[in-house]
Amino acid sequence: MQQSNTYVIVFSAILTIVLGVLLSGTSQVLGPLQKEAMALDKKKQILGAVMSAEEVGKMSPEQVNEFYGKRISATVVDLAGNPVAGVQAEMVEVAKDYKKPAGERHYPVFTFHAEGNPDQVESYIFPLYGAGLWDAIWGYLALNTDMNTIGGITLAHAAETPGLGARITETGVQARYVGKKIFDESGELITVAMQKGEGKDYANDAHKVDGMSGATITGVGVNNMLKAYMGHYEAFIKSKSSSQALAGL
Repeated sequence: MQQSNTYVIVFSAILTIVLGVLLSGTSQVLGPLQKEAMALDKKKQILGAVMSAEEVGKMSPEQVNEFYGKRISATVVDLAGNPVAGVQAEMVEVAKDYKKPAGERHYPVFTFHAEGNPDQVESYIFPLYGAGLWDAIWGYLALNTDMNTIGGITLAHAAETPGLGARITETGVQARYVGKKIFDESGELITVAMQKGEGKDYANDAHKVDGMSGATITGVGVNNMLKAYMGHYEAFIKSKSSSQALAGL
């Protein structure tokens, strides 16, 4: 039996409203859970810069939140290294800020404290963000308290090629950065550069790490990301280094 045009229109309208309500309800229910999952993942990545992936992987969500709460404090600074009031570091979306001019961004700094002693700092952790071969890459870099030596790094990507550029997530690749320096002997910021090709030994070079075969463009993206973001944090890093040097006198 053929239905009238009015019936079809009314039925379609009702169906659209019902589906809209259902989708809205699902979003309301799942939204907070998604935010919790994203916040937990961010905490894991931050901790991954100062802990092994195996250690972080063994922790339950409750343990991650508890450990993070006890050992990590955070602040936000501007490009000049000055504290920014009223902004929570964990709420800064580095990916969105990346689209703004450098001088308009917020720069979170995460401080890793010694166990049982919140006054003793073990390292400072800085977010990174940039472009790989196909899409965004990002990570967190930890500096030791000398504000020069890399204590650890986590790297992630949105769509790099499996087995090639995607290898930046491997612990073996990330471990190459540990112990490297971001400043040279004259105090110039040169960071660390991943080299083209793979299989060479750069143990005696404080500013170079071995590359990834077939992933030159991703490696260049990582290099550019480190250079850019350590540059953005340079004022803070140097001010912190100077204040610590004065405190040691």
